[in-house]
Amino acid sequence: MVLREALEGALVMGPMTKGSNLPYRRLCVELGARVTMSEMTVARRLRQRRKGEFALIRRFEGEPFFGVQLASTNPDELAWAAALVESRGADFVDLNCGCPIDHFTHKGLGASLGRQPSRLRRLVEAMKTAVAGIPVTAKIRLGWNDQARNHLDQARAIADGGADALTVHGRTRNARYRTRADWDAIAEIAASLPIPVIGNGDILFGHEARSLAAGSGCAAVMTARAALIRPWIFREHADGEYRELTAEERIAVYRRYVELAKAHWGDDEHGLARVRLFTRWHLDFWCREAPRRPDGSFPSMQIREAGTSTRTLLEGSLARTDEKALDHLADCLVANREILPAGMPEPEAAGREAVLEIQG
Repeated sequence: MVLREALEGALVMGPMTKGSNLPYRRLCVELGARVTMSEMTVARRLRQRRKGEFALIRRFEGEPFFGVQLASTNPDELAWAAALVESRGADFVDLNCGCPIDHFTHKGLGASLGRQPSRLRRLVEAMKTAVAGIPVTAKIRLGWNDQARNHLDQARAIADGGADALTVHGRTRNARYRTRADWDAIAEIAASLPIPVIGNGDILFGHEARSLAAGSGCAAVMTARAALIRPWIFREHADGEYRELTAEERIAVYRRYVELAKAHWGDDEHGLARVRLFTRWHLDFWCREAPRRPDGSFPSMQIREAGTSTRTLLEGSLARTDEKALDHLADCLVANREILPAGMPEPEAAGREAVLEIQG
């Protein structure tokens, strides 16, 4: 399958550190995802033969269209890593120019690259030269901050470097995830480039993906946080219908993830520790699920709504955000125990509103 064909009308599962783990990608594919991406992979660590980094570029059997996202500032490193990724069976390779996390931007990686569009062109050129046949893509933000928006310069440099497609996250680096995505800027890029553009930002429901793709002129749209909060968004998008899962149906989805995680990491002591670690991490997102409001309107990605997921005792249990509750839910899921509201720990004096950033 060629890239343009794979992207046309697709809802792409974005690259997310920890979130794009192999068993979670399997879950999302079962729920309708047809284009998936790896966790952000550091090219230098691949070249150093780090086992953990090699695990990130592994695709699962039957993964329909899989891309690997690479991070580096060095053309030679990227060229070597892109060729490696191709040899390991990826359908396309992506350059990370959008990660806003301080740990990476301080090293010149991610969104820092966007401050030098000519450098982006050289990095893409190096990757294109190194691969024999798979497409090369890139992902950018709108600029470093609102005073230094240079999204058109970045986009044109990447296209000039030979990229086959471009993903645009509709925020600046300094905005991180705090402001609404600027889909007008994404549309401006889509109208100016000869290559497919994938729009990214604030998609929480399947109908939003369809609407934003049509309104922006993008070939496809990408979701990250929504895939973590409500992985059945891919089925919504494919079917064109909103899906409101009961608490019991949601638990079945979460249990399926645990099954896939055990198949991947194993059910010995070491494997179960990994399964528990990742399940607990995912619960920080799963607890944010909020259904359509009684008036027919939909919650926003940017605003956490209180009380919308507590129509039953079990829904209330799944909406808990305090550490004790999330730990209890993780233990029940991993041990395959029944989740009973009466068995939940007493709420802590104050819940917490975690600010979770996705690297990728």
